Amino acid sequence: MRTFNSLIAKNVRVFSAVLAGLLVSAVCARAADPVTISGITQPFMDVTLGLADAGIIHEEFFKEGDAVKKGDAILELDKSLETIEVERRQAVMDQDKMIYESTAELAKNTKSVSKTDLAKATAQYNVSTAEYHTAVQELANRELMAPFSGTIVEIQLHPGAAVAPYQSVVRLVDTSRCYFIGHVDGVSASNLHLEQAVKIKVDGGQTVSGKIVYISPTVDAASGLARIKAIFDNADGKIRPGLAAQMTVE
Repeated sequence: MRTFNSLIAKNVRVFSAVLAGLLVSAVCARAADPVTISGITQPFMDVTLGLADAGIIHEEFFKEGDAVKKGDAILELDKSLETIEVERRQAVMDQDKMIYESTAELAKNTKSVSKTDLAKATAQYNVSTAEYHTAVQELANRELMAPFSGTIVEIQLHPGAAVAPYQSVVRLVDTSRCYFIGHVDGVSASNLHLEQAVKIKVDGGQTVSGKIVYISPTVDAASGLARIKAIFDNADGKIRPGLAAQMTVE
């Protein structure tokens, strides 16, 4: 009888160990299950551009759909007056420079020039130089420059149209890289980390690799969700930002 009871106890211990192992395996397997997050794709940069000055659009150098490089002039306002002002300011600056240099030379080699006269010539030259650079900047403000390389999505105003300061004129996007933006529950968010590799499947079947670049430090109280962003390369332009997508975290 004692042997029989010992055998039963031994079998119970073995069964418990096996059951515990199965439970641990199940928990580990569940923890290792991939996390799938639904969201949307967005371009890396998407801005609407305007001009600091008012004026009439004089010329348009690109059209919608064109690619531009950083620093390209997309369009320009009429700048005839500003061009004349730059030329005038340069002439004044050159004159003041000549007076300053001759005065400084006399002050150095003779005693016929007082310190007051030299200081006055120096100040006048510095003022005219500053006014010249101001005129140059005002001339530059007549052009709408691309702040980054990208594609023109929309041109809202064309040559002949009046433009107010900071009025929206051109929309420019950079789709060479794109973001995936989605929301995940707070518990799952705590298990994710920056630079973590992900797979992003965009509607239409295209799948790309990316990495997590932002995890919200807070969780929305109403939904219990945290915002997450991943970035992926789109140099070939095959993915059009704005499409829905699913991100899988292994």
